[in-house]
Amino acid sequence: MTEERKTAVIAIGGNSLILDKHHEDVQSQWAAVQETVKHIADMIERGWDLIITHGNGPQVGFILRRNELAAHEVHTTPLDIIGADTQGSIGYMIDQALLNEFRRRGIQKPVAVIVTQVLVDRDDPGFQDPTKGIGGFTSEEKAREFEDDGWRVIEDAGRGWRRVIASPIPLGIVELDAIRALVEDGFIVIAVGGGGIPVIEDEDGNLVGTRAVIDKDRATSLLAQELKVDLFLISTAVPQVAINFNKPDQQWLKEMTAAEARAYYEQGHFAPGSMGPKIEAVLSFLEGHPDGKALITDPANIARALDGETGTWIEAG
Repeated sequence: MTEERKTAVIAIGGNSLILDKHHEDVQSQWAAVQETVKHIADMIERGWDLIITHGNGPQVGFILRRNELAAHEVHTTPLDIIGADTQGSIGYMIDQALLNEFRRRGIQKPVAVIVTQVLVDRDDPGFQDPTKGIGGFTSEEKAREFEDDGWRVIEDAGRGWRRVIASPIPLGIVELDAIRALVEDGFIVIAVGGGGIPVIEDEDGNLVGTRAVIDKDRATSLLAQELKVDLFLISTAVPQVAINFNKPDQQWLKEMTAAEARAYYEQGHFAPGSMGPKIEAVLSFLEGHPDGKALITDPANIARALDGETGTWIEAG
């Protein structure tokens, strides 16, 4: 990356693709993506080079359900192939929506989608104790049928039974050099969708897909570290990070040092299922690239956050 150019990795959350359970159909997803890319285009108009990552959890669940319903007619799809499918389909939606938004604004920028593999350790302890929920909820009787195909199933907080899967730590982005080359050549790149396709190295050093799900924010943090970007931006459902969230003494945070963020995290302010993984990802990024900055906000407030009017900025220290 040249010093004159500003480069950011932006992780867009699930709310940028599916607003709620009443808007899960493809047309609603298109509408959500088209709205989200307006805010991304605002950032590009300000001179930023971007690498965009995205979630894919609901879409993976939809394909798993289709597998179940159609199993008596067609073959089922392995999870690594489902990851590739969703990277391609969601990447296509973001790509097309961005290009159309660029056309409306007169922006001349090429866009590329990279179906991305992410290396994990085949001996990662997560494989021995899978805990990441995947797919929909069902009855215990129905869930037990998945065990015949090697899945682990659990009862999930009174909501029903579902499959759980390993969520290993990402170690390397296989297509990193391709992503870097495209960014340096002026492309807006969409990559590492859904945390990337988890792959391991077999005894001969060959890459092999594995049944796992990599946390999107962790994988995005690794990508941001490897590219040494100026900014790691996490787009989520709230305009700022808060401590004592949803309590009478809730306090929005405009900025934090990494040390302050870690202290708040250890005090339990950031829930494991929501803000916690995002703070973990930011801390990992700043540890690996102390000269970078991180920003957490919602899509509609990206421009305002870049101007310092909202959002939560986090820097090393």
